[in-house]
Amino acid sequence: MFWHAQVMTRPRQSYESATRDLEPPFAAVDLAAFRANAADLTRRSHGRPIRVASKSVRCRDLLRTVLALPGYEGVMAFTLPEALWLATDDDGGRGPVTDDVLVAYPTVDRRALTGLARSPAAARAVTLMVDDTVHLDLIRAAVADARAEGIDVPPLRVCLDIDTSWQPFGGVLRIGSYRSPVRTPAQAAALARAVVARPELELDGIMAYEAQIAGVGDAPPGRPLYGRVLRAVQRRSSVELARRRAAVVRAVRDVADLRFVNGGGTGSLHLTGREKAVTELAAGSGLYQPHLFDQYSSFSGRPAALFALPVVRRPAPGVVTALGGGYPASGPVDRYRLPAPHLPSGLSLSSDEGAGEVQTPLLGPAARDLAVGDRVWMRHAKAGELCERFDRLHLIDTDSGSHVRTVPTYRGEGRTFL
Repeated sequence: MFWHAQVMTRPRQSYESATRDLEPPFAAVDLAAFRANAADLTRRSHGRPIRVASKSVRCRDLLRTVLALPGYEGVMAFTLPEALWLATDDDGGRGPVTDDVLVAYPTVDRRALTGLARSPAAARAVTLMVDDTVHLDLIRAAVADARAEGIDVPPLRVCLDIDTSWQPFGGVLRIGSYRSPVRTPAQAAALARAVVARPELELDGIMAYEAQIAGVGDAPPGRPLYGRVLRAVQRRSSVELARRRAAVVRAVRDVADLRFVNGGGTGSLHLTGREKAVTELAAGSGLYQPHLFDQYSSFSGRPAALFALPVVRRPAPGVVTALGGGYPASGPVDRYRLPAPHLPSGLSLSSDEGAGEVQTPLLGPAARDLAVGDRVWMRHAKAGELCERFDRLHLIDTDSGSHVRTVPTYRGEGRTFL
């Protein structure tokens, strides 16, 4: 306990020292932790390059930071307008963030598709996600319209999204997210042939993201039996998927060449990186290490993204109230989606009020030593969603206790894509 207290005290002192001139609420990213987490992700990737999932970062400055590190290549964007911005905006003379953007989800945004078709630079940089011939026809129409205007449009690049859910007992059970309807090698090959049959399109890659492994922590706190069952399910799912993913890749390569095969996520790099069929991985959440990602047995990261709230009152013994803090994460509605008190240690949310829009009561032994005007440091449940609440990130370095610089989030640059 004494060692743990020392470890927790040092970061808090560094946080306070680096941000002493800032007025909370504010968000901060510890660059020392950010870089350590980035290095750990590449260590677990078995030499596969990592494509950065931008939804888990949502800050162009930090996307540039991680892309400059060894082992990182390209961005996985979450919308086409975001991809166009990252691939073509000169960022005040610094140039585009990257020239290799994979859009992780299908788009039906006709205006953005038109913009893509009319921009040679974007067409060379952006790959669209598809899992239905409807998507192919929308893209094809955008190319046809641009060519009718006399624009020399190269074929637009597309990636096939493959369902990775585990469906044992003949599909009676489904374990995994609802994503693509394309599941089998035959279905993937059929969609690949549909791409090849449209000269306006070019087949670029395959993505198969195993959400039930990469995004579900296998060591949930206080639930050891559930964790044991979950680990067994994930092992079975991983074996089934590795075989099916390899078969899908073989079937599609019989139709056309592929530039990449993408798989994995922060929670599954160490597994997916071993698959010969996979040429690159994706990760993002592990850079910030939000508190949901503490629930993994295979790795542990350093909290890098935090937000500070001011204590504004002491309504009862052992209770303090912080201003703001009601920043829940997306996903199933449960207590794990709420932000978590981080420092000082020994604080918890009220079960009656949780994290509130304008105030957050905090209970526990540490509350006795907090005064009005003190700060509490919180962690979001997920990664990039924190940046939808703040327009800037204060980059600090806990190794030196210094404030490095302040950079805008997507929101701070006037960009809210979802």
